[in-house]
Amino acid sequence: MEAPLEGVRVIDLTRYLAGPFCTMLLGDYGADVVKVEAREGREFRPAGSPRDSYFFLSANRAKRSMTLDLRQEEGRQVLLRLLREADVLVENFRPGVMERLGVGADDLLERFPRLVYCGISGFGRTGPYRDRPGFDQIAQGMSGLMSLTGTEESGPTRSGIAISDLLAGVFASQGIQLALLARARTGRGQLVDTSLLEATLGVLTWGAGMYFERGAHPGPAGQHHPLASPYGRFRARDGFLNIAAGNDAMWGKLCEVLGHGEWREDPRFGDVGARVRNRAELTAEIDAALGEADVATWVERINAAGVPCGPVWDLEQVFSDPHVLARDMLQQLSHPEVGTFRTTGLPVKLSATPGRIERRPPLHGEHTDEVLAEAGYDTEEIAALRDAGVV
Repeated sequence: MEAPLEGVRVIDLTRYLAGPFCTMLLGDYGADVVKVEAREGREFRPAGSPRDSYFFLSANRAKRSMTLDLRQEEGRQVLLRLLREADVLVENFRPGVMERLGVGADDLLERFPRLVYCGISGFGRTGPYRDRPGFDQIAQGMSGLMSLTGTEESGPTRSGIAISDLLAGVFASQGIQLALLARARTGRGQLVDTSLLEATLGVLTWGAGMYFERGAHPGPAGQHHPLASPYGRFRARDGFLNIAAGNDAMWGKLCEVLGHGEWREDPRFGDVGARVRNRAELTAEIDAALGEADVATWVERINAAGVPCGPVWDLEQVFSDPHVLARDMLQQLSHPEVGTFRTTGLPVKLSATPGRIERRPPLHGEHTDEVLAEAGYDTEEIAALRDAGVV
């Protein structure tokens, strides 16, 4: 079965995480992604190690790699030749860098009208901050996300993963696919412009809604949902679990399964508003009840009662869980440097045109000759490019 993006050729000029994650998503669903890299090497290799780090490996499967020096005019000519057969170009330089190289969005879209050009940056192509360098944690802080994360004691807290980078990659991938869909109707490509800041702002949803409604900053959410209770993290005898009693019916079921039916008549907990106001007291009561058994026991009992409940796992527990494995969310491929390469699976399953994880992350420049030959360069021309330090 063909993958949904089969036949789409992507020229990937990206580095670090947001751009590579975007192009990996496209590759997972069938696009031919050609990763164009600098000749000098890759970022974030482990100190003293010749092999690629987990940082690179985690966002660069499903691609071919070639090296190219875009600072040289001959290198830029190679890029233009590659773009003759390309559908998409993705870059995550600061705005203006591609223009200074002579291959900016306006020029390329004029030369290749069907091209979808995607630029990912810290702050977008317009606005007062367009020229600032942008990295994940900067966007987490400036988007307000960090102000909603953590506790009063901890202060603003970053996400445990580079969530602004990853969200920008997801939204860029979506934008590219929307532009390809539009091109199928109009015959013309377009510019796709997104940023780490906007991608993170775009998912604030009710967090921003609380501010819009109240006119005041809601503060860090801590371990519990600010609008519902009990809805958060609690402690059992041997660890933590999450419980989400999202309505009064679930609240009543939770009282019974915990052996405290009297809580239903307690005026402190009579409705969701009261439970939110008296959250600290309720949390202490629930923790005391949960302390009588272990996490696994409570997860089984509470779910059986019809109340959402789940353990708080570390990654070892996650990737040995039978449900995670049954959903193919752990994949393994062989790799010449690291042996067995393990990676996360595809989060979206398509019944008729599924994605697939078949291509491991490439070695640096592994497919240079192959890609150049496909672009029409013969053996002598490729050798000349190598001799000139272009590839």
